[in-house]
Amino acid sequence: MNKKLTSITTGLLLSALLISCGGGGEDPPPVQSPAPSVPNPGKVFNRIATFNVCTQIGSSCESDEETAAEIAAASEDGMTLVYTNSPKREIGFVDIRNPSAPLALGALGMGGEPTSVTALGPHALVAVNTSTDFVKVSGKLVVVNVATRATVAEIALPGQPDSVARSKDGKYVAVVIENERDEDLGTGAPPQLPAGSLVIVDVAGSPGTWKTRTVNLSGIAALYATDPEPEYVAINEDNIAVVTLQENNHIALVDLATGAVTRHFSAGSVTLDKVDLIDAPRPNQVSLTQTQANRLREPDGVVWISRTQFVTANEGDLNGGSRGYTVFNIDGTVAYDSGAAMEHLMARIGHYNDKRSDAKGNEPENVGYGRFDGTDHLFVLSERSSVVAVYDMSQKNAPAYKQVLPAAMGPEGVLPLPARNLLIVASEVDERASLARSSLNIYAYQTAPAAYPSIQSADRSDGTPIPWGALSGLAAARSGSLVYAVEDSFFRGNRIFEIDTATRPATLRAEIRITDPNGRIAALAAVLPDAADANAFDDTDLSAMRNADGTVKIDPEGISLASGGGFWIASEGRGTAGEAARPVRTANLIFKVSASGVIEDIVMLPADVNARQVRFGFEGVAEADGKLVVAFQRAWAGEALPRIGVYDIAAKSWRFHFYPLEAATSPNGGWVGLSDIAALGDNGFLVIERDNQGGPDARIKRLYRIDLTGRADGSTLGKTLIRDVMSDLRAPHGNVYEKIEGLAVMANGDVLIVNDNDGVDDNSGEVQLINLGKLLN
Repeated sequence: MNKKLTSITTGLLLSALLISCGGGGEDPPPVQSPAPSVPNPGKVFNRIATFNVCTQIGSSCESDEETAAEIAAASEDGMTLVYTNSPKREIGFVDIRNPSAPLALGALGMGGEPTSVTALGPHALVAVNTSTDFVKVSGKLVVVNVATRATVAEIALPGQPDSVARSKDGKYVAVVIENERDEDLGTGAPPQLPAGSLVIVDVAGSPGTWKTRTVNLSGIAALYATDPEPEYVAINEDNIAVVTLQENNHIALVDLATGAVTRHFSAGSVTLDKVDLIDAPRPNQVSLTQTQANRLREPDGVVWISRTQFVTANEGDLNGGSRGYTVFNIDGTVAYDSGAAMEHLMARIGHYNDKRSDAKGNEPENVGYGRFDGTDHLFVLSERSSVVAVYDMSQKNAPAYKQVLPAAMGPEGVLPLPARNLLIVASEVDERASLARSSLNIYAYQTAPAAYPSIQSADRSDGTPIPWGALSGLAAARSGSLVYAVEDSFFRGNRIFEIDTATRPATLRAEIRITDPNGRIAALAAVLPDAADANAFDDTDLSAMRNADGTVKIDPEGISLASGGGFWIASEGRGTAGEAARPVRTANLIFKVSASGVIEDIVMLPADVNARQVRFGFEGVAEADGKLVVAFQRAWAGEALPRIGVYDIAAKSWRFHFYPLEAATSPNGGWVGLSDIAALGDNGFLVIERDNQGGPDARIKRLYRIDLTGRADGSTLGKTLIRDVMSDLRAPHGNVYEKIEGLAVMANGDVLIVNDNDGVDDNSGEVQLINLGKLLN
């Protein structure tokens, strides 16, 4: 990404940081060495609000217009946030006097693309790109009065600005001039002139009288020496600016008083062990078994943690990205490197983005630093996994993992506000059609248990965490605290997970691979419709459901314990009968698997029902009283309502009922369907009914009870609302999740739900396993 955070990233009090920029005045007293940081395990960060940037357009976010929050800064009193909004070429203002209920304050046009913002006294300083193209580059630094939300002055810049930072004594502002390359020109690699540079703004007098100096950064890097592309800047207490040159894999230190480059050095490389270098889809799932030697760090965001040390987020760009962060000494030596630890963390909490395995993994984008109640904290943003990793920095050169925080998609900017015990993270991805809304994530430092993650995995025998994601069905053990979950088709090597809900977070403690060593899938060919039938799937489709190693790539959407041992797995079919664009490839099937995951039997629908197949098929299965009850997600061809199928296990016969769905009410349109089903006893079942909308567009997420007692084949069922779970989904203070896909009723009567994070594919990855308590009489 090209837009960077600057603003406030140290642990000093906010009031000491935001110094008036009028006239300069007397020099501040010498900075005193802070007291040693002391760990405080009793206090953590928890999310308390999510501000969707689209509310600046309309309070209900009923607009498809793209917007963004990329970088954030705070007013002098810490009560107003200012963020850059590149797509709309403006900055936005948010009232956080009550941080749990942020309010939109409007926006101000910048006459160009804002790329970064910081705060100085009463002003916000906004770096704005006004370039015509990649060669005709220009920019400006816009000075805005935060209180009046009016432009005070504009200062010309000699190119395309990216990051901006202010010195802690208020004397200097540093602006990175990136002059980014055209990635579509030739191979997209440097050198591509004009070269980047660093601009120093001398803050003296009124903003209209501030002067600039340009620091030449050409010729210092071994890689692409003629084309430096500085990415990010941060300033320490001695007014030394550290500048990352990402594509050049280089770091420069600049004395702001003299404008001299006092030191520069390569960012170096790191060898990563036990990482995954192969993208999904593939049958072997996430495999943390490979080594990536001599991977260039290519740092992006940077923050000082003392006068003599700084931390880089090693996102990578061209051929690098070391998937973690590094603590550097001021002389360029490495004091600490996180190695593969962040990749393992993402796998453990279900946020591993397997589609980025062959590229740069979780992509640490930015770093922040702050002292909260005497404890120094480092914040590392993962762009592709959409989380904030938090580390206790009390022990020098030994960051201690403290917790992880969920964020909206694509976190880009980080703003610690220690004076208010707040942390602000700006997430930039905004695409209403994909249910992603750009947001400001607000977290409070508080005495409380960490609210996230809700599930984390134990280790495999090799010491790496069990990777997981895309949970699509849930079933409770007959006693105790265990639940079982399945993953859907995303990973194409399906597993059953055993989760202990007695711990906090719940512990995913075992994985059971579904396998077909006895060729049960191939044996289906004998009972399938004629392959000449356009609505049938043939031997080729069957063979594609079984991997070469005997594992399977079906689409598990529901799971139930089998009374005779093992599990029933409902697999959703692929394709729609008669639809050329999405022809039928696989049928909706129920697999009986052993406790070890071996397929023992397969149940098919009647041929006349299969002929009506649409791609919204099996979504849940429950065994009760010798029968399997399956929920179809939506109505099939020629029908107005989705089916509830009832299969008599002994008689091997089907009957069907129809379920009355609610009409879609989302302003974004969409549809309503069923997701999972759980048995309640006495022919009663609990189902999830939901729309396919998320965030501010979500409207229907409900649990209904149905009763099959005395219902004739073909009848339409009644339903009783048990709970509207919209308020439960809002309780974690994030955006409402689209796919509430798992439902389980525990032996003690507690009802659990869980959302599907789509394997972190166009998804923030957030997973909430929520205990709704005892809802049923």
